[in-house]
Amino acid sequence: MASIFSRIVAGEIPCYKVAETDNCLAFLDVNPVVKGHVLCIPKQEIDYIFDIDEPLYVELQQFARRVAIGLKKVCPCIKVAVAVQGLEVPHAHIHLMPLNDPSEFSFSHHVKVDADEMKALADRIAAAIE
Repeated sequence: MASIFSRIVAGEIPCYKVAETDNCLAFLDVNPVVKGHVLCIPKQEIDYIFDIDEPLYVELQQFARRVAIGLKKVCPCIKVAVAVQGLEVPHAHIHLMPLNDPSEFSFSHHVKVDADEMKALADRIAAAIE
């Protein structure tokens, strides 16, 4: 059975897309830890990030870097945190989270962002990615 992320890639489930290449997709997390929480995924469904072949792994990391730079321009923060835990969805993904305090980096805490704000935020981040 396809993961929820594969269903997003296939267009079966909508997302707040911020960037896309032939092999990678970035979109806002619908259950964000902080406002601006972005997920970067390879379009190919691979469960464990270190099982990704090296060329795609490097491409995903470079893609995440570009997204993080754009994210920092839109969401005022000291740094964009990067996390890979890979336990909740069996599809490799990189979390990018704009942070101003270490206490914000907790997967046990989530914020609510309404759909209109998510759409506007996704559009602003997309515009800021070079």
